[in-house]
Amino acid sequence: MSRTVIAAVDGSAESLAAADWAAHEAQMRRLPLHLLHVWQDWSRAFAHAPFTGLDTTPCEGATAAQHYAEQVTHDSSDRLRAAYPGLEISVEQVHGRPAEVLLSAAEKAEVLVVGSRGLGGLAGFLTGSVSLPVIAHAERPVVAVRAGERAECEPLPGTADHGDRKGQCLDVVLGLDLSRPCDELLAYAFEAAAARAATLRVVHGWSVPVVEGYDPAAADPGHGVALGLRQASALTDVLRSWRGKFPQVEVKEQCLVGRPAGHLVEASKEASLMVVGRRIRRVAVGAHIGPVTHAVLHHATTPVAVVPHL
Repeated sequence: MSRTVIAAVDGSAESLAAADWAAHEAQMRRLPLHLLHVWQDWSRAFAHAPFTGLDTTPCEGATAAQHYAEQVTHDSSDRLRAAYPGLEISVEQVHGRPAEVLLSAAEKAEVLVVGSRGLGGLAGFLTGSVSLPVIAHAERPVVAVRAGERAECEPLPGTADHGDRKGQCLDVVLGLDLSRPCDELLAYAFEAAAARAATLRVVHGWSVPVVEGYDPAAADPGHGVALGLRQASALTDVLRSWRGKFPQVEVKEQCLVGRPAGHLVEASKEASLMVVGRRIRRVAVGAHIGPVTHAVLHHATTPVAVVPHL
């Protein structure tokens, strides 16, 4: 069964940005787009809320919530059908807990796209209260998009949408840890770059290990140079087979000394997409995404794809 690009929508500016990004992604990958709204029974909120002067029964609250869900998905689909003629778009409204429903939907998705104000924002449908646990527990790639972030590259006037777009997209940036260069992460990044006809910039941040308070590079600068050459060689070795699988993708390798998160956030300023990994942890509680991925989600200025891996 063909996978789909799924966008979670709730009517907020963030979710509208996520839906736009998802539609463009689906068009580039020639996949259908599925718009999903998770609605909850407003009657529970009314039952426990202080008197507001509104004469609303539990039944009316549930009906209003369902009606809003239908309106949000259909308004979004109408807008996207006009912007992306020919794109296959379906809509769905599901009653339930947002994070649980989105995690279930992600299992059938090529990628799940969520809106986010950033992980430190106020609780909301697709802010930290929902997007963070989804990113932390999904076993398919999740892309977080904020309102106002740079739009995806579009075809230049006079060019076909699926034609030669070389040079029209900013780089796809991949943050790669050479201690666990997993296939899932590399495959997603190369496929994303190929779909955009964009350059893939692979960033590996590393530091000279300090042993018992002794910094070998400080005593012998040549030591740090030698380590840097070995890191660069190891990165080239990891990417060699992937270059063969995706000969159409131009690859730039960057081995940079220092904290990886800082380098990736800086790289996001000139990127169309940031790709980072997250180790799959079989735990029922907590949202573990790793310090580098966490920092990138906080501070990157472009959409961030989080790819889970073992």
